[in-house]
Amino acid sequence: MSNLNLDQIRAFLAVIRLGGVRRASQALHLSQPAVTTRIRKLEETLSRTLFDRSGARMVLTREGELFQGYAEKFEQLAELVQTEVVDPNGIEGWLRIGASETITQCWLPDFVARLHQRFPNVQVELSVDISSNLREALLARQIDLALLLGPVSEYSIDNLELPEFELAWYAAAGADQGLDENPFGQPVITYARQTRPYRELRTLLMERVGPSVAMFTSSSLSACFRLVEAGLGVAALPVALGRPLVSENRLRSFDPGWVPPPLRFTASYVGEPRQHLIEVAASLALESAKAYRDIKKIDRI
Repeated sequence: MSNLNLDQIRAFLAVIRLGGVRRASQALHLSQPAVTTRIRKLEETLSRTLFDRSGARMVLTREGELFQGYAEKFEQLAELVQTEVVDPNGIEGWLRIGASETITQCWLPDFVARLHQRFPNVQVELSVDISSNLREALLARQIDLALLLGPVSEYSIDNLELPEFELAWYAAAGADQGLDENPFGQPVITYARQTRPYRELRTLLMERVGPSVAMFTSSSLSACFRLVEAGLGVAALPVALGRPLVSENRLRSFDPGWVPPPLRFTASYVGEPRQHLIEVAASLALESAKAYRDIKKIDRI
């Protein structure tokens, strides 16, 4: 029998966990024929048929079910070696990261720099989206690490809590001073409808102001700031991003007596099987988030 190949074992386990060759190929950054070839070669090495291909889906044979337990042990051992023995400079591969726009505009560049310094041979693929889409992409194994409004309530997902973002109310710098008396007589600009901040703000507005408040939504945080600056409405937006615009006299803050709760983010990833690269990346995200928070605290002094 030829030696077992770890890449073939990983392809075998990916097909099982993700439910097919197509999703496995996406997760492994391979073509579908390449995944199929790896599994065929693994079967040739073992002289056993691991999948029953007679139906619409690939189903494990009895031998495949038996081998799955050994394959997982191989994978765990390889992960242990990578964690404790392998030089980070020798770790190669892809890391697919999805991030919300709030994080993208704050500490994401520092995080990517830290990641590249730690794993110089790892290629990073970034996508920016709203948190609900990032959650679905993570559960579908289309990304490896999600930096999103969390946590993701799913048994397979580990969530590392990140520093929160405080919100404040903003209006255009030249807004009428009467705004302080009736701030919600104009539209409230906020996050997209399918997001938690939108739902929380809508509930608070109903409770404190009533149903007459108009809400303009946007999936772009940058667009929200631009609309406020143009005088088209008011908004509760992250202080970390709003304060510089206030100092530039582009926005002004106001206090209606209440503010929506802070934005709470997590670095979320699939917990099993454990993957050293992704776990370290999550911890580096936490370091970057804390460093950004500390810098902003100093800026207030």
